[in-house]
Amino acid sequence: MHLPDWTTLVALDDEALPLLPAALLIARDEYPDLDPAPYDALVQAHAEHLRAEVAAIELQPLKMAAINRHLFDELGYTGNHDEYYDPRNSYLNQVLDRRLGNPISLAMVQMEVARRLDIPLDGVSFPGHFLVRLPVDGGLLVMDPFNGGRPLAVEELRERAKPHLGQAPDDSTLLQILSPATPRAILVRVLRNLHGLYAETGEWDRAARSADRVLRLTPAQPEALRDRGLAYLELDYLPGARQDLGRYLELAPEATDAEQIRERLIDAGGIRTALH
Repeated sequence: MHLPDWTTLVALDDEALPLLPAALLIARDEYPDLDPAPYDALVQAHAEHLRAEVAAIELQPLKMAAINRHLFDELGYTGNHDEYYDPRNSYLNQVLDRRLGNPISLAMVQMEVARRLDIPLDGVSFPGHFLVRLPVDGGLLVMDPFNGGRPLAVEELRERAKPHLGQAPDDSTLLQILSPATPRAILVRVLRNLHGLYAETGEWDRAARSADRVLRLTPAQPEALRDRGLAYLELDYLPGARQDLGRYLELAPEATDAEQIRERLIDAGGIRTALH
């Protein structure tokens, strides 16, 4: 496996982004000596172990149950409930090494193994925890990779969404929430998670890097410009902060934090350059 480079990813269609290589590219930022080949081989080994068993099963939900049993029960992949905010939970090499991760990283492992067995498992950018979905008999099987791939009933999905929406979603809204996430959207969510973790701990170089990678995938994304610009301010890199925050104010002049951003720039002596 060869990793892509950041400059080429932006030109690819959302669905054409190679999820596993791109996730490992994110990890290489933190682990520069990362060799992707062993991780590709490990995922392939997981799939090959299951191939004959899965091929002998007729129904898709039972195929998926066999995959989940192998990954979560036999191999021991599990959600890191004790150290949920450990950045290693977001780096796929660490997840594969430790068999420990967060919802989205475990979903990527689950999806990659399933797809190598020709099972169309998709990710879902559900509010709160990332989930996965499998089309079955005109409906959807929705599962929670953070908790052993456990299937989720409709009522539980409504309850999970309720705190984020202010009310339980109706059928139409819930179906919209359960739309498949594109590889680009998945990678951006990983990077935003990392940005949030590093901003919280004041690791501003890593926070800036995470926001920068979002911009490599989605150029001129206002929130990522803001996040990188604020990290640059913390790093005393005023030219970069002026450029990013000025561009953010141009793209989102009515944002709820626009006035606060202007004040930050004024305090840093950068408002005139940024806005004129």
